[in-house]
Amino acid sequence: MSDHDNTQDFLNNLPELEAGKTFAFSCHPGISCFNACCGDLNLMLTPYDVLRLRKELGHDSKKFIHNHVDISRTPGIGFPMTKLRMLDNSKRSCPFVRDEGCSVYPNRPGACRTYPLGRASRMGEEGEMIEQFFIVKEPHCRGFEEEKEWTSEEWLKDQGLEDYNGVNDRYMRIMTRARKAGIVLDDKKLNMVFLALYQVDNFTNFVRDMNVFARLEVSEERQAAILSDEEECLNFALDWVELIVLGSSENLQPKK
Repeated sequence: MSDHDNTQDFLNNLPELEAGKTFAFSCHPGISCFNACCGDLNLMLTPYDVLRLRKELGHDSKKFIHNHVDISRTPGIGFPMTKLRMLDNSKRSCPFVRDEGCSVYPNRPGACRTYPLGRASRMGEEGEMIEQFFIVKEPHCRGFEEEKEWTSEEWLKDQGLEDYNGVNDRYMRIMTRARKAGIVLDDKKLNMVFLALYQVDNFTNFVRDMNVFARLEVSEERQAAILSDEEECLNFALDWVELIVLGSSENLQPKK
């Protein structure tokens, strides 16, 4: 069973937070359980997580992946997946947690931002993303005793999740389409996808050095943005992966 399947099974056993319903929660250093949830985690990192964490640390992708990432492949289709490597101590602590809290808080992963909610997304019949939210209420957590009330929409906005979920949903959509089409990545395409999505700094150099734009319909304005802004390059990388893996992309066409 894949990590995605395990996550879905886990979420299905939790109480669902329906649209418009609220939950009470707050987390701050004054709570007795502060930092207790920052260890022994099976924390998958999305391409956008990797980009934001790497920039927070000032690392290039090679250094970040070597120091902090375990790499696997999705069963059946062979797409790359990355997981944050916990410290080798009794608590299996997150490498970024400190007594005073998260040392990478402004650029913490999307899963950390979403907690104490769990988010499940799937592609609908028309290609739209359908999302559900579940309440992850762990026995040690005192955050639910706080008074502040949130809807799922309010929580996502407060935690700055729009960009995180946007990139993740695009990647999930590509993998879902590949699965439905019976596509399995060979090693060459696996390496290309991993370069494009998880090593955006190196992919920027690849795009420039291999003159990738010469074969694609990309405006000069977008070319400049891609080569100067890694988030723009990641958006381009998703279009490029969609094109080379699935054969077509709504946002990117080969030159005729």
